[in-house]
Amino acid sequence: MRHLIFGGILLLLLTACTATTKIPEHPQIETPRNWHQSGDSNSIQNGWIASFEDRDLNQLVREAVDNNPDLLASASKVDRARALAAQAGAALTPTVGLTAGMARADNQGAIGNRLEAGLQIGWEVDLWGRLQAGRDAAGEEYVAAESDYRFAEFSLVANTAKAYFVSIEAKLQEQLYRTRLKNLEETLRIVSVRYENGMVSRQDLALAQSDLSAAKERMITLDNVSRNATRSVELLLGRYPSGMLNMRSSLPTAPPLPPAGVPSEILEQRPDLLAAERRVAASFNRLNQAKAAKLPTISLTSNIGGASSDLSSLLNPANVAWRLAANLLAPIFDGGERQARVDVASAEQQQALANYTAVALAAFGQVETALDQGVTLAARAAELDTALEQAGKAYEIAKLRYQEGEIALFELLSIQDRMDQTRSNLLAIQRLQLDQRINLHLALGGDWKM
Repeated sequence: MRHLIFGGILLLLLTACTATTKIPEHPQIETPRNWHQSGDSNSIQNGWIASFEDRDLNQLVREAVDNNPDLLASASKVDRARALAAQAGAALTPTVGLTAGMARADNQGAIGNRLEAGLQIGWEVDLWGRLQAGRDAAGEEYVAAESDYRFAEFSLVANTAKAYFVSIEAKLQEQLYRTRLKNLEETLRIVSVRYENGMVSRQDLALAQSDLSAAKERMITLDNVSRNATRSVELLLGRYPSGMLNMRSSLPTAPPLPPAGVPSEILEQRPDLLAAERRVAASFNRLNQAKAAKLPTISLTSNIGGASSDLSSLLNPANVAWRLAANLLAPIFDGGERQARVDVASAEQQQALANYTAVALAAFGQVETALDQGVTLAARAAELDTALEQAGKAYEIAKLRYQEGEIALFELLSIQDRMDQTRSNLLAIQRLQLDQRINLHLALGGDWKM
């Protein structure tokens, strides 16, 4: 029986040595050229930000990618995943260690020193592919982490652009409301004069004063909204939120929508979808790794060294000895630990598959929502353009009638208020159209020009 067991072990050792005559190379993992360089970042290279034709926005985006602390934290996660991938690959290569020591011994009354030095070499034979599966899984996790970074960068660029547009709109709305405030101040002046001359009642004067105070309160609110919007941009840039960032005085024009017939394959460029896909691949490798861990492992070890009482003769060939050994470890009973690891890896695999499906469905949903919103906002903008045009005509007629004394000032100001409100609504729609283009780019993973 002992001969049979020894023969089986010897056969396994010979098979392992035959199957692994070529040691797998250490994994060559290179950091992508663009993931940490804001000037050449994927977001800028794709050109979708440049399609807004706003130099100030381009500059702010580059600054955000350079300095945003959350993005810097994401970059450290990429470094960690890269190191873990290299660590997993190192398990496939032999380990070499240097030993050295000195001992003092008494040999039949003769006390002397004994010097020892040697090399210890160890290598686990990857007979079942367990180590390779671990290396592949770590490599996939690294690619997923790098994709997460790209998506974080992409989201930062999108959020910076949105905050920039909100800040511009807030300042424009504030300027627009200042016109209304001046009109109400003029109204109060006229009503006060007419009240002193007994032409209007105290009630009319009180209403005019109330309208002006309400407008001033609204002006204070808009001023605060404008400062907060500017602070949001500064925080994304990694600056102190002083609320003093200078903005342009008009919203840029929204770039055109993508043409009909854009292929669905364009979604494959989305970094979050790629990350989910790579985690599915990693989960398959983790499962293979857990299954292989239930099988026997073979380790090859070798010791080469020498011993001498004299340092000069320590490495004399006569004092050098070597030993080569092979060890087989076959799991017999572990309380179900290895099977539990297989079950965990299997559950994680199902989770990764479900997550990939969820990410893919969300991507399609975001694209459809963004496209539908584009159509809706375009229709609303067209109606508001018409409303503003007609309100302008009505105001010009009312102004002539007021000059002829046919209508009162209140009626003229009421028409002007309606025109200003329409202009304010149109300004908000124009900003939403810019946001919609950002959302569409984000949903498609960049530029739709493949």
